[in-house]
Amino acid sequence: MEIRKRNNVHVINAIRPDAPVLVYAHGFGCSQQMWRHITPAFEGKCHQVLFDYVGCGQSDLAAFDPVKYASLKGYVQDLLDVCDALGIESAVNFVGHSVSASVGLLASIERPTLFDRLILVGPSPCYLNHAPDYFGGFERQDLDGLLALMDQNFMGWSSYLAPIVAGAPQADSLGGELSESFCSTDPTMARIFAQATFFADSREDLPRVTRPSLILQHGKDALAPLSVGEYMHKKLRGSTLEVLDVTGHCAHMSHPHLVTAAMQRYLSLT
Repeated sequence: MEIRKRNNVHVINAIRPDAPVLVYAHGFGCSQQMWRHITPAFEGKCHQVLFDYVGCGQSDLAAFDPVKYASLKGYVQDLLDVCDALGIESAVNFVGHSVSASVGLLASIERPTLFDRLILVGPSPCYLNHAPDYFGGFERQDLDGLLALMDQNFMGWSSYLAPIVAGAPQADSLGGELSESFCSTDPTMARIFAQATFFADSREDLPRVTRPSLILQHGKDALAPLSVGEYMHKKLRGSTLEVLDVTGHCAHMSHPHLVTAAMQRYLSLT
């Protein structure tokens, strides 16, 4: 199958052929459309690659394999497939939101020569608490309850989760867009991605990452508390931690100017 069609790949080319490459990867329940407030800041300066994971956005749903996408390895393969399909062999500046931060980290371990730097927006290597050393934000029963609600009332689950992810004060406006995005996803595929996202544990993989990274942590985030960003900063060699004055889990949507400014500084594109 043609990967560019399968993953709904879009490329925004720069003026110079030797310009830096940015590859964006969206979070759970989202699509490449969530990056639309970020990409204009880099038009002309960078080659920008956007795609949807299989099962999300405008991807080819017929290509969804419930076994493959039951773990983050399936999403890692999507990312590597997209780069291969475009003939990108090195110097990727990866930009991943939420669970895609883990996807990018895992991909960089598998193929370190492909990546230059990693920009992680609202990352979390593990959403579960593991007392006394790690506070991910959720107890097992919390996530089990969230998935049970998803099974029983998918629309209700979307309406409940979206404003939490959006955060105040943009819970109504941004929450509506997120709820619509959640609801537009096939419930079976969304359930499999949710399971893979919320029960993944990439903590032991962090010391294996060799590429430098920028961790963009939200100041008040119900899904990834500050302690998570601090934990990742300690475990990721060559990492930079920047805490954004943002409530919610989607600064690239609610406060894109903060994200673009941090990216420009980190990539020396100001």
